[in-house]
Formats: sequence, structure tokens, C-alpha cells
Amino acid sequence: MIGDPLNAPILAGKRHAEASAFRPENLLREARRQKGLPDLQTTRVCILDPDGDLVRALKASGRARRDPAWACYHTELYRFEEGGCEYGVIGCAVGAAFAVLVAEQLFASGCELLLSMTSAGRLAPVGVAPPYFVLIDRALRDEGVSYHYLAPGEFSAAAGDLLEAVDGAFVNLRTPVIRGGTWTTDAPFRETETEIAAMRERGLLAVEMEAAGLYAFAAARSRQVLCFAHVTNQMGQAGDFEKGEADGAVDALAVLTTAARALLVEDAPLVGPGRVLPQA
Repeated sequence: MIGDPLNAPILAGKRHAEASAFRPENLLREARRQKGLPDLQTTRVCILDPDGDLVRALKASGRARRDPAWACYHTELYRFEEGGCEYGVIGCAVGAAFAVLVAEQLFASGCELLLSMTSAGRLAPVGVAPPYFVLIDRALRDEGVSYHYLAPGEFSAAAGDLLEAVDGAFVNLRTPVIRGGTWTTDAPFRETETEIAAMRERGLLAVEMEAAGLYAFAAARSRQVLCFAHVTNQMGQAGDFEKGEADGAVDALAVLTTAARALLVEDAPLVGPGRVLPQA
């Protein structure tokens, strides 16, 4: 017997206001102890690159260097400089659960602004053919991790002040950036024609795998997170997945660094040696 759907474990028994017994700071502390790593902060601005295109392009050009102090058990962080700002980038953290796992550790390590750039499938038409970018202002919560951070609801949303800060920032870029909503799913190979049609009817622009979880985390933890989708395909039609120069890395980097410049208003230097973490 299936039982009451409201008693499904993903919804039942959640205590969103209660502190977690397992903290990213504790995990990183033990990882540093085991690996003999210094307690250094990461860059102020970090990027999640689920497809790994940015990381591969930056490594191939000799611009990226691995951060030896990054203590995460599951990923490698690379540093690079662009326009006077130093960025940290992590590739191939695919899906909301993995993305939020990494985001928790980045902010525990000194990150102040997290940007995500994921590839996505087109849903509602926007008047231009792929590839183009979507600045995600809300994401339908058809995944799991958001329900551990926020009470049940349809959407996770970007912070209004972040959206306001980047308004008009992308007009001079060569690839369009269009603001709108997306559908976040855990199961890309279960996107049925019926579901796709329903999401188009709702006016959602693209389907991706991270934004709803990241925005729920950001809202619950009061963190600065902004997500973009690089719309590159129409659900696997012939000729799909053409991203552009360097697998789309050139245009994606332009979008991300433009956003960072619009969002960083402090006078503190953005390039320099790692900062010492405050003691827990």
C-alpha cells in the first residue's frame, strides 16, 4: 500500500529551523587534519561548472591552477584571474544534491558569492535559437534537496537584490541573456512529452538540474547565489548540444564575470594570497 503522499519521506518530519548536527565546517576541519592542509580561505567569488567546460578550457589555456588548500573530499577547485578578480571554479558537480554539498563547503571556506552555469534544454521559445543564456529568477522544485532547506512549495527564487544588481548588465554581450524561470529535475531521462508540454505551458524557459536546490540553500542560509542556464539543446534533437566557441566556455565566462563585476561593490582587493580562516 502506497499510503498518504504527504507522509513521503521527502516531505515528512522536516525541522527546517533546527540546526544540522553535521556541519560543513566540521567535515572540512577533519579533511584538513587528515590531509595536512592549511586553514586558508578560498576566493571570494566561486563558480560551479556542472559540465566542466570552463575548467577544461581554462586548464587547456594554462590559466587555471589547482588550489592545493581546497579540502573537499569529492572535488578539485581551480583558481584563475579575469579582469582583476580571482575566481575559484569547480567542475562536474552535477545535480542539485551535489551542487549544494559543494556550495555548503565553499561558503564555509570563505566564498562570498557563488555563481552557477549549467547547460540546459529549451522549453518555452524566446525568439532566438540556442545557444543562449537564461538568468534564472525562479526554479521549479522538481528535485529533492530543496525540501531539506525550505518548506514545500512550487519554486525556489533568486534574491531580488541580486537580480536588481545585474539588471541591464549583459546587454553588450554577444550571446543573449534572458531572464526567466526554469524546471529543476533530478531525472533528465524521465522528462516525458507530457511533462515537457506542461512546463512550456507554464512559461518556463529551460530544464536543468541544480538551480532549485541552490536557491533553497541560499534562502535558508542567507547566502549570495545566482544561477544561469546555458540553453544548448532541444531535448536531444538532431544537431543539438552545440555550445559555441570552446564548448561555450568563452561566452559563459563573459556572462559570469559580467555578473560578478555587477555584484561586487566592495573596495576590498579581489586578488591575493589565501586568507586565514577564523577558528571555529
